[in-house]
Amino acid sequence: MYEYISGTVADLAPTYAVIDAGGVGYYMNISLQTFSAIEHECAARLYVHFIVREDAQALYGFATPLERELFRHLISVSGVGGNTARMILSTYTVDELRSIIATENAVLLKNVKGLGLKTAQKIIVELSGKMVDAVRGKATVPAAADGGSYDEALAALVMLGFQKSASEKVLKAVVKESPSISVEEAVRQALRRL
Repeated sequence: MYEYISGTVADLAPTYAVIDAGGVGYYMNISLQTFSAIEHECAARLYVHFIVREDAQALYGFATPLERELFRHLISVSGVGGNTARMILSTYTVDELRSIIATENAVLLKNVKGLGLKTAQKIIVELSGKMVDAVRGKATVPAAADGGSYDEALAALVMLGFQKSASEKVLKAVVKESPSISVEEAVRQALRRL
């Protein structure tokens, strides 16, 4: 129904934003990622997901279409509602979440407040293919032939504690030498060079 809402940031908190679009204030639930992106802005464009339940209607706003797409994937999992999906996106960045799902790390995912181990495992099972496909179309570096990608390898290195800038430099060299390298091999080679 809504694609995005642009306007003046009338009110902002870590969990919600009110965007004044032509004299109408739209209250949107947001993640900490979106809050960080628009925290110092006077005007903003938030990509919207509208949820209608029998007892309520809610708008969720996202700083990027990618974050909204991941939110939609999360709420497609049985037992994961809008607030739980927002909490997941507030706890982990897009790259961290993709890495958690790619490595099937349900224990790390269950650290999200209100998320149990069974639900975390269900999210991983149901989204393991969708998350990679959803983000692959937005990647700036070509994906490897076997389904791996530069972005996944970078996320893994950052989660291992390496600085993002140093990891990017090394990974670009690795991918340039072997464009169809697997994620695992790219990480291994980068670890040798870091």
